[in-house]
Amino acid sequence: MTKLLKLEYYKNLNYRPFKIFTILYFAILIALLFIGLVDFDLFGGTVNLKEQGIYNFPEIWNFTTWIVGLLKIFLGLIIVFSICQEFGDRMFKQNTIDGLSRKEFIGSKLLTISIFTIISTVIVFAITMFLGYQYSTITESAKVVQEMFFIGNYFVKLFTFFCFLMFLSILLRKSVFVFLSLFVLWILEGIIQSIALYVKSQHHTGAQMVEKAQNTFSFTKLMPLESMSSLIPNPMMRLKAAQILGGKYEFHYPTESLIACLVWCAIFIFGSYWILRKKDW
Repeated sequence: MTKLLKLEYYKNLNYRPFKIFTILYFAILIALLFIGLVDFDLFGGTVNLKEQGIYNFPEIWNFTTWIVGLLKIFLGLIIVFSICQEFGDRMFKQNTIDGLSRKEFIGSKLLTISIFTIISTVIVFAITMFLGYQYSTITESAKVVQEMFFIGNYFVKLFTFFCFLMFLSILLRKSVFVFLSLFVLWILEGIIQSIALYVKSQHHTGAQMVEKAQNTFSFTKLMPLESMSSLIPNPMMRLKAAQILGGKYEFHYPTESLIACLVWCAIFIFGSYWILRKKDW
């Protein structure tokens, strides 16, 4: 393991985009977690997310993990560029000539993915605890840990997404093709979801459609991107303003999405290894 870590370190040490995007990601991540302390001018009025309750326990776990989850593409850029560069510069071929096995190559990438995911998760956890105890109106132990599972979901979401990008990078070997494929899949999943929702919600009112979508199982939740997204639902309905307007927030733990993510992780990892073994670079 130490050998693989050193190999990844030296590979990426002199790769400028790797350092730039890494610094950018963690800087923006930390800044976003403090977004609730800033006042926003909206429709002629001032909105402060802290006053809307985003830092209250237990809701804070949902808000922080959802907000920083939007940044995962920044860290994804690092992984994609790093892997695609190795194939573009024929570094992978040289490493295999020097004795690096395909299993070790996958292992080194998984180590990098794991380290990024762990660091990101620890930062989110630490800052969430700080902000919660600093600004939450509720600090009872039971409330503090009530929705802490969102941190675990965040870890799984990030790790699955990065494994997916690793798979696409090894399959396509060009960063532009990787992101184009990601965009196309996102569009396709959106179309499939819309069709499934339309079929399921015929003869229902708007409110019934939303309730049916939230409370019934759909095969669309098993799709790669959707299963990751379902782990941390959009928390905007938990804002005080949304509740005043009659918004209703209901959450059922997405067990099927969690299982789907773990299965997709295994598929992406073994798929990446299978492609490396079958193709001669």
